Amino acid sequence: MEKILFKKLQTAVVQAKCPLLFATLSGSHLYGFPSKDSDFDLRGAHILKRNEIIGLYDLNDTIDFMSLDLGIELDLVTHDVTKFFKLLLKRNGYVLEQLYSPLIVHTTPEHKELKHIVKNCITKHHFNHYLGFFRSQWKLLIKEKKPKIKPLLYCFRVLFTGIHLMKTGLVEANLINLNKELNLSYINDLIEQKLNGDEKGYLDTNDFSFFEKEAKKYENILILEGELSKLPDKPNCKAQLNDLLLRIRDKYGV
Repeated sequence: MEKILFKKLQTAVVQAKCPLLFATLSGSHLYGFPSKDSDFDLRGAHILKRNEIIGLYDLNDTIDFMSLDLGIELDLVTHDVTKFFKLLLKRNGYVLEQLYSPLIVHTTPEHKELKHIVKNCITKHHFNHYLGFFRSQWKLLIKEKKPKIKPLLYCFRVLFTGIHLMKTGLVEANLINLNKELNLSYINDLIEQKLNGDEKGYLDTNDFSFFEKEAKKYENILILEGELSKLPDKPNCKAQLNDLLLRIRDKYGV
């Protein structure tokens, strides 16, 4: 990540209303196919003060901050640590990808500890997140008269991430990395079109039936890997998460 861009992202983090546990890049930049006009999706967890938690006022447990002032289009969305930790205990792939994103803009020692703990939160039921997200995205995609490259890439990215997670227990959201083993030329071609085009670029082919067959193939593989997965049935990290949460409140939330 170039230094000027990184400084701008760090400036946005400083402008956040609450102290942050961590902030990472998500979206197209994490997935490996940002266009030149892609916005920057920063995601993370913030820490509410103790008096905000115990008072009568509504909690700001989700904060959405948008900025165009830094010369880039940026969207920073964070959840309070309690909400974020509860999401980690569910089959939520979004928070896993945000937590393990290698594109780190802000971090703390507790962020590193959290990543270690959450390895025991990943279960075979996370496959339902990826299968459900793929199916909802695919329905939207096929409604378009002329399919766009971005949602098609999202569909394959979701399938491959889910398959990889079921097989290895590791979170990998970057489509370029995911395709290294598969070595699918059409994925490389789609990524190339996206990188060199704009955010809303259309698919440069009339043979959409090929992509339908491939998507169905990997949907079936995801289902199979979910059935065969040796990942645990339930998360085994609640006590550790609770202990970390209390220590975070003591350190940052006073």
